[in-house]
Amino acid sequence: MQLNPYGEYAVLLAASLANEWPADRAGIEARTREFGMTMTFPEGPDDHARVSEVVQEWAAVVDAPPGAERAEQLNEIMASAAAFPRLTDHDGEGWHLHYRDVGMSFAAVLRSVFAVGTALHLTTRGMHRLRRCAAGEAPGDPCANVVVDVTRNGRQRYCSVRCANRDAVRRHRARQASPGRT
Repeated sequence: MQLNPYGEYAVLLAASLANEWPADRAGIEARTREFGMTMTFPEGPDDHARVSEVVQEWAAVVDAPPGAERAEQLNEIMASAAAFPRLTDHDGEGWHLHYRDVGMSFAAVLRSVFAVGTALHLTTRGMHRLRRCAAGEAPGDPCANVVVDVTRNGRQRYCSVRCANRDAVRRHRARQASPGRT
């Protein structure tokens, strides 16, 4: 049996959808493939809208303060979304765990995967390892992307090098303009 990467791939997939929402259901399913999900799901007429609701619900966990409040929100989602873990061997992946019932809708599967994956990510790496991009904290900066910290040191604050550089330039200019500089 292989180690299940539920935590990392699931939370990275959720962040990817939150940061760049696909135009249609096919785009969502393509994104799930990019992040390692191989199962196919029967198509439902409202999949695009329902998955959007799931991503918005997950984003509320991102926006909750690390600690008890975040855990409470995530626990509520898991209580209604996740099922007993079960061993499965599909699509040549080898034996692994699923935290969802068989026959769930596309949105329900993603809800379960995001909830359990986020819980695993936060409990194994730290409750602070999920946030919005620090560049967006500056007045007028539009970045609101989700940052999933998978670094060794646990200090990732920006969604991209571009945002980190933009914020560094902003801080440098503020220091240069401060009174008392010669």
